[in-house]
Amino acid sequence: MSVKITPDHLSRAAVVYVRQSTLSQVMGNLESQRRQYDLAQAAETAVFLSVTVIDDDLGRSGSGSTQRPGGGSAILRCKR
Repeated sequence: MSVKITPDHLSRAAVVYVRQSTLSQVMGNLESQRRQYDLAQAAETAVFLSVTVIDDDLGRSGSGSTQRPGGGSAILRCKR
């Protein structure tokens, strides 16, 4: 575990926001997706209070007016 992660950090919830902008990226960039999910495993291994994975926005672009409910959920969870 990194010395940058303190007991204060571990007493909080970890939120992992998994996102890729297009369906093509979701289907073709499996290694990237796996690494993003691995962040949740790393947080569990570090024994954070809890770990939440938000992946509602896979395949949703960040441009334009596309709704991304997962992003809003991630922000709300981080404000707690």
